[in-house]
Amino acid sequence: MSIPATMTAIGIASPGGPEMLVPQEREAPRPGEGEILIKVAAAGVNPPDVAQRKGVYPPPPGVTDIPGLEVAGVVAACGPGADRWKEGDEVTALVSGGGYAQYCVAHATHALPVPGGLTAVEAAAIPETFFTVWHNVFERGGLKTGETLLVHGGSSGIGTAAIQLARAFGARVITTAGSAEKCDACRRLGADLAINYKAEDFVALTKSATAGAGADVILDMVGGDYIERNYEAAAVEGRIVQIAFQGSPRASVDFRRIMLKRLHHTGSTLRSRSVPDKAAIAQAVERNVWPLIAAGKVRPVMDKVFPFREAAKAHARMESSIHIGKIMLAM
Repeated sequence: MSIPATMTAIGIASPGGPEMLVPQEREAPRPGEGEILIKVAAAGVNPPDVAQRKGVYPPPPGVTDIPGLEVAGVVAACGPGADRWKEGDEVTALVSGGGYAQYCVAHATHALPVPGGLTAVEAAAIPETFFTVWHNVFERGGLKTGETLLVHGGSSGIGTAAIQLARAFGARVITTAGSAEKCDACRRLGADLAINYKAEDFVALTKSATAGAGADVILDMVGGDYIERNYEAAAVEGRIVQIAFQGSPRASVDFRRIMLKRLHHTGSTLRSRSVPDKAAIAQAVERNVWPLIAAGKVRPVMDKVFPFREAAKAHARMESSIHIGKIMLAM
């Protein structure tokens, strides 16, 4: 496949609001050892992209400053050692940056074949969210059949994936969301209980729904005062998994609950993980989640698709918090 010398990408003119996302001409990347070059058909929009645009989440050393952590498209070129793929293969991939562009480099082990029946836009909605959910809910949190998962932000991309996967593996799901409409959407996806956190107490309702036992696994992206409330809502031997801080990363917490309930509070980030770490997560997702997608049991929930050059509008929608599911960019 012929690769041009330059490409159009969405760059960040300077830290600030959505209007700082502007189309720029950039040098088209080339794949290195173990990498593939993807001609991008679609890219996902995620909260870390917003944080990077604001200047509070810089890319790791050596990673492009072009935002975008997940893409789908066609393999345009393969670097040495990228033996699984060939030019023309349709793939979706987790990337450390560079997704908002016509061409993007991905490590070959972080790419997966587009599941049958999905469009490129749907396929691009999978890596960041489903990799995150699989690793944190099932690997770190150890969610098992018959247990209860409490997931905060159930109408987000992460939340909609977590609800579906937890149900697919036989768990009960309680979720929080910020409006009646979002709670309805969570219930339609399979949540057993959806709590409007603006009007209801998730601690009391979680305990009530579990006969006082509490949630076995809690997936939290809020932080702040939710940390202590999560400890209250957790079951004995409960696992709280932290994946973000929409509130404060600091809190005043009574840690006696950790001892009394024998709680585990863990967490992780995805972008800065090593190549082998992310490859292992990709393999686990392909093994455990891809069959569910192929069978139609799990599917990325789509909110709105914006043309590539309207990335600023996509970011504005994400910051409005009115979305349910994934916000996407399409070439």
